[in-house]
Amino acid sequence: MDQLLKTFMKKIPHRTKLQRGMVLHVWPDVVGDKIATVSKNLHFEGSRLVVEVETSAWRHEIHMNRFSIAKKLNEKVGSKIVKEIVVRAS
Repeated sequence: MDQLLKTFMKKIPHRTKLQRGMVLHVWPDVVGDKIATVSKNLHFEGSRLVVEVETSAWRHEIHMNRFSIAKKLNEKVGSKIVKEIVVRAS
């Protein structure tokens, strides 16, 4: 199934927008319930995935794991769509 989805994704126009939407959709699966619950205003700025959290403690937690999170997100969607994760405390 994953291979079928990856093959389909290579053939469609507007692939980047769809892959970004997929990243936003799989975020809770990748980071888990606790981080997903505190993540707000998840969006892309170019190739950077921006995540807002309410406390600096959560910002630090996600920031420390940003490379492994980006890798897992990219693996889920079959593309290196997330180049960087930026975490902001609101």
